[in-house]
This record gives sequence, structure tokens and C-alpha cells, in this order.
Amino acid sequence: MKGQVLLPSVTKAPTGILGFDQISGGGIPRGCTTLVLGGPGCGKTVFALQSVVNGARNANEAGMFVAFEESSRQIIANAATFGWDLPALKRRKLFFLDAQLSPETVKAGEFDLVGMLALLEAKAVQSNAKRIVFDGIDVLLGLLDDPVAERREIYRIRDWLSRTGLTGIITQKIDGMEVGLRHTFLQFMVDCVVVLRHQVVDGSAFRNLRIKKYRGSGFAGDEFPISLTTEGLQLTNRGPAELQHKVTNERISTGLARLDKMLHGGFHRGSNVLISGAPGTAKSTLAGLFAAAACERGERTLYVSFDEGAAQIVRDLRSVAIRLDVHLKSGLLKIYSTRTRGPNIEDQFGDLRKKVLAHQPRCLVIDPLSALSTKIAHLASADSTQQFLDFLRTEGVTVLNTSLMDGLETDEATATGISTIADTWIHLSYVVQDGERNRALTIVKSRGTSHSNQVRELTLSDDGVTLTDVFVAQGKVLMGVARWEWEQEEQAVAVRAEAASDRKRLRLQLAQAEAAARLQVVKMEMEARSAEIAVLAKATGSASLLLTTDRAVLRKMRHADNEERTATRTVATRKRIGRIAEEDE
Repeated sequence: MKGQVLLPSVTKAPTGILGFDQISGGGIPRGCTTLVLGGPGCGKTVFALQSVVNGARNANEAGMFVAFEESSRQIIANAATFGWDLPALKRRKLFFLDAQLSPETVKAGEFDLVGMLALLEAKAVQSNAKRIVFDGIDVLLGLLDDPVAERREIYRIRDWLSRTGLTGIITQKIDGMEVGLRHTFLQFMVDCVVVLRHQVVDGSAFRNLRIKKYRGSGFAGDEFPISLTTEGLQLTNRGPAELQHKVTNERISTGLARLDKMLHGGFHRGSNVLISGAPGTAKSTLAGLFAAAACERGERTLYVSFDEGAAQIVRDLRSVAIRLDVHLKSGLLKIYSTRTRGPNIEDQFGDLRKKVLAHQPRCLVIDPLSALSTKIAHLASADSTQQFLDFLRTEGVTVLNTSLMDGLETDEATATGISTIADTWIHLSYVVQDGERNRALTIVKSRGTSHSNQVRELTLSDDGVTLTDVFVAQGKVLMGVARWEWEQEEQAVAVRAEAASDRKRLRLQLAQAEAAARLQVVKMEMEARSAEIAVLAKATGSASLLLTTDRAVLRKMRHADNEERTATRTVATRKRIGRIAEEDE
């Protein structure tokens, strides 16, 4: 590909040292020479010896160890605590050569390594050795005390390694971080340079490793913290640059039903939760609720507490109706209490990794994680917290961390600096009103889910833990006595309003009754008038009919014959009677 630099392929010999093979891309260069530099006590001999031991145990590759400073007996005795069983390996796969020389024996121009290298070559052929260590080459260089002789013997070793094809490791002491100018040529001759450093800061020891040079291969050039464990030297690798881990939509309960509702179902399985707050805001209480809920689901849980004993944790949580003792007896819950042991927190995280791997929890509580933040006094431990949390995420563990924060504000930069990698951040604070201090809970963020933005009052009692209903008055969140007073005032206002409404309703009902009564009187008057009209109409009609009948009889008796005129008169008479009736009304 155009523009891409292709490096020659380098065959790697795994060292078996946890973390180192990852940052070096597979181990040290096979068939080449690796120089291990460092001051006293930084682990040079352990690094070299562990490499040949793991080669013998894991790859069935015999090895040789040439000691220029310590005797082989001392080296084997010192390594007994690592559980490598060196005596057994010495009989089958490892050859130790004591090469300590006295100043009288080594003189400039009168000494060389030809005889020793010949012996080593014969032994390598006999045992089919693949690896060799020259431990403490600086002792030999110091005895020669001649720049020309020093270079001659070093080049002799390099050429011998190149001819035999052995994978070589040379260790060299340096004063602090400086190498004598006469001995710097070693770094140019070898193919790989590993620098170890041992420091004491504020009374705590720090060991670090850095790959300074690696011909033909890429490598991680950062400084990595290391520690000496019962299994040997271990290096904390930050992991791959690309973060890859499984995610799920499964939700698990927080242990508090109303908080689950605020989070629309609880925490995501395998997520990282941070609960921050000032002292006494119930961070540990929420952590205990989470642990108890996990155990009630039948999930193994590990509760890690710094500077507080397990018995005290169980007693304190019992006061708010959280029972952890039953889960301790069942074995689902394990409480690990420890003290913070100085600024080198890498060792403590190493212990926690072992606890996690041993108990295999699905849920983990670290209370408080901020107890370690004050111990980070050195760059080597600055990212140890994040590395440990990445390890938990890879293992699929749902972890809840508590963090102590000073003050009442929700600052994005928490004491531990892990708020940026927390998936859910819950902040607890105090609200002081009317001479009373109350606890408040808010969800700062929750990745991958909608959540409530309300500030809720968190209350603790003998009956347990709960979140009160949201109560807002004129844009202010009221809690405790202030809320009670406001509720009482609202109830009084409601009573007064109801009484006023009752009075108004009674007035309206009275007015309605009065109107109905008046309407009834008018209706009765209308009925009376109608009756009068009917009587008048009946009386008038009877009189008219009688008059008409009388006239008809009279005409008949008189034998009258003018019918038309009579009819006209009758109509006129009726009209006149009608007008009289209207005038009477």
C-alpha cells in the first residue's frame, strides 16, 4: 500500500509475563538479544529468570542462566516464593552457571569469555537449549575496567548469540535512570531494550516497566506499573486501544422501586454506576440496597469496603431495614474490607482482581472508590482505577461505585475522575431549608436510557428507604418541614375556598328558589285570567244564542220572511259583543 512502511517480520518468544507479551506484541525477539536495564530491586533478575522458566514450562524450551553477581543457590532460594519449582526444572530444563569472578582473576587484556562461551555452547547442544540469560553483565564490565576490553567481550557475546541462534537476555544495573557513558553502547548493539524502574514516593514503592527499543516490531512505549506477586512479576496492561465488550438491554433493579422508575427500569446489566455525594447523604445505603437486591435475585455479589469493617456495614444497614447477614450466610454475598495502603494502589487493584476471579460475582460494590483517589500520588497509578473498571466491564460485572465529594454541587470532575466513564451517575446532596437538612437525589446522567430529571427527597427510617413524591411550589423543590408547612397552608386555602364555594352555592340556590316561587305566582295568575276569559266567553256565547233563538221564534210567530237582513244583524251583533269583551279584559 502506498505510503505504508512495511517492517520486517520478527519472530517472538513469549515470556509468559502477564501484560508484557501484550504490550510487546508477543514477547522478546526470538534468536536476538534483549537488554534489561534497571536499578537495584526493580525486578531485572526476576524478569529474566521468569522468561526462561516460562519458556521451559509452557513451551518446553530448555534454558540456561549465567549469574555474574549472585550464586545460583541464592537465585533459586530467592525464587522459591514464586512457586516455580526451580529445583525440578534445574534437573530437566534449566542449567545454572555461577560466573562470579574475583578482581584478581579479571585483568584488562588477560581475560576473555571464550572458555565460558565454549562450555555454554556445548551445554546448549546437549540440552537443546533455546534461551539464555546473562545476569549482571555490569559486574563483568566493572571488573574489566577497560573500555576496549569491555566492548570486546560484549561483542563476543553478541556474535556468539547470533551464531548459536539462542534467544538472549542481558541484565544490567544502572544508577537511577542514568547509564554510564562507557556502557551506553550496549543499547545500540541489542535488538530490544526494556527499562525497569523502582521508586519510593511518600513511603510507598513503585515499580514500572517501559520498552525503550524494539527493532522491526511495534510496541507500546508507555510506562506501565508492575508488581511482584506470588506468581512472579506482573504488568498491568491498559488493554487494547479499541474498546470491545458485550452490551445488553437487560435491566436490573437498583433495590429501590421508585429509583427504578426514575431510571425507566433500573441499571443496565454490565454497566458502571457512580453514586456521589457529601458525607452522610446515604451513598452506602443505596449501595447496600443494590447488593441486597442482587442477592435476592440469586446473583453472587462482592461488596468491597475501604476502611470500614464488614460487621459495622451489616449493623448500619440493618438500621434502615436492609438485611445483608442472611446473604452472607448463604454465600451469595462476600464482604471484603481492607485499608488503603499508601499511594501505590496498583497492588490493591491486583488483590481485588483476585477476589473477583475467585468469587465470580455478577454484581460488585466498591464503597468508596474515592478512598483510593487520594492515594494516587504517582503517574504510574493515575489510570489504575480506569484499568480496573475496564477489567470488570470485560468480565460482564455490574459495578456500583460510591465517591465522596466535598460540598453540595454536582461537579463533572469527581474525586476519582471516573464520572466520564460511568454509564449512570446518581448524585446525592443536602437541601437546607428553614433550619433543616434533608437529603436530595438526582440522576445526572444515564447512558442509553431516558430518565427522570426531577430532584427527589430521599428519606431513611426504621421501615426502610424511600423517595418521596415530587413536590414543587412556585418553582422551588420543598422538603421536610418546609414541604409540610406548604402542604398545611394549601390544605387551609382549599378549606377556605370550599367554604366560600358552599356559601355561594347556597345563595344561588336561594335565588333560584325565589325565582321559582315568583314564576309559580305568575303561572297561577295566568291560569286565573284564563279561567275568567273562559267564563266570560261562555256567558257571552249563551246570551247571544238565547237572543238569536228568541228572535227566530218571534219571526216565525209573525210569519217574517226577510232572512238576509236578519242574518246581517246577527253578525253585527256578534262583533259588538266581542268588542265589549275585549274592553272588559
